[in-house]
Amino acid sequence: MTPHEFDQLVEWAYARIPARFRKRLENVAVVVEPEPSPRQLAEAGVGPGGTLLGLYQGRPLTSRSVFESFTMPDRITIFQGPHERLARSEAHLRQMVEDTVWHEVAHYFGMDERRVRAAERRRMRRGSS
Repeated sequence: MTPHEFDQLVEWAYARIPARFRKRLENVAVVVEPEPSPRQLAEAGVGPGGTLLGLYQGRPLTSRSVFESFTMPDRITIFQGPHERLARSEAHLRQMVEDTVWHEVAHYFGMDERRVRAAERRRMRRGSS
C-alpha cells in the first residue's frame, strides 16, 4: 500500500470515531510514520522483538486545566509498517487501523492502558453482536 493510500485509511478510521468524541478532540495532530523509532519504542515500553502500531504523545484531556496557556498539539502517530506486516488481509488491515486510531484517541481522553483494553473488549463484543 502506498503511503498516500495508508493516509487515506487512517483518515477513514478517524472519521469513524463518533462525532460526540471527534468534536472534543482539540489541538491534536494525527500523523502517519513508516516505522516507530527506537525512542518511540522505548517511550511506549516495547521490548526487543516487540512492535508498536500507534502512539499517543501529549497531555491527556483529564489532566488539563482551562487556565493553561497555549501548548503544542498532542500527537497521535499511526505506524504503517507494523500494520501491514501484521495484517492478514485488506479487511484485517482496515480493522487494525480503525482499532489503533480508537486506542490512541482513548489515551487522549485520559484512559490508561488497562482501561483502554477493557473498552476495546466491550467495543468488540458490541460489534460482533
